[in-house]
Amino acid sequence: MIEDIRAFLKGFGGSFKEQSTEYIEFEERELENVFALILMGSFVGIPSPPTTLVVRLMPHMIKEMHVMQQRAINLDDIFGEIAGMFDID
Repeated sequence: MIEDIRAFLKGFGGSFKEQSTEYIEFEERELENVFALILMGSFVGIPSPPTTLVVRLMPHMIKEMHVMQQRAINLDDIFGEIAGMFDID
């Protein structure tokens, strides 16, 4: 009986850890998008930081540029993704 309770609690805690990790990964992905949009904002009409700063950071933004390109291709519905994560119907 005690082993069953322990197994249940272990599974219960594991599901929270998995869900929390999913939320953190989603937030990280969105923060990377925001960072890239701030640096590349001139393409969509947002005032951008000084050009020298953007040029110095450009080599470090390869991943972010690929992510932005993929999101532009897929045109994900960000609000739908958030609603799916929180099980909002």
